[in-house]
Amino acid sequence: MVKVIAVDLQYDFTRPEGKHFKSSRTCLETIKLNVIPILLHAEVDIGEIISDYRQPRPGDLDDSCNPGTWGYTSEIPDVLVGSRWVKCMNSPFFTRDNIGVADKPPGLPRAFPELFYDWLASFVKPDDTVVLFGLTLDCCVLCTAQAIRFKGYDVRILLDATDTYDGGEESRRQTMDLVVSNWAKPMTIDEFRLANFGNTNVQQHQ
Repeated sequence: MVKVIAVDLQYDFTRPEGKHFKSSRTCLETIKLNVIPILLHAEVDIGEIISDYRQPRPGDLDDSCNPGTWGYTSEIPDVLVGSRWVKCMNSPFFTRDNIGVADKPPGLPRAFPELFYDWLASFVKPDDTVVLFGLTLDCCVLCTAQAIRFKGYDVRILLDATDTYDGGEESRRQTMDLVVSNWAKPMTIDEFRLANFGNTNVQQHQ
């Protein structure tokens, strides 16, 4: 079966007023005009990974995607999200006390891969294909693909629905070919549409 996971599509990354927005990321239009409509039409539940990047974050001075703020809001409609994971570093392994809680102080990031894998196993079976899209291909999408592949899953990247941090088609293609291809294979929009409409291998709303 095909299971879909969106990564870091929060306003701080996707909207012009966001702290990490880049106008060169063409994937955002593809996601809004193609991917989300496909998923809504197919009535699928997807997994979503979002970030709580409040300080403290040793080794990373960025402070963004603060819970309770505009920048923390996701582009993914709630009706699509069957399960959500909140991380606090680029790797999905990292969580913290009070993660995603707006009115409580965040703890230090700590790696708990077993918790992430418990979340993954709650809706993905060992023989499923996992399709990732979102931001960014050279950072959080890459880390997520690695983590999932390490468990033996077949991982695909919906390539036109991802971008590198700086954006640009050439950067996306080179990153996919030279780096990400070690852990995942690319998928086109047409292949994605077929996976959702052309067969029954899609997780339906429960």
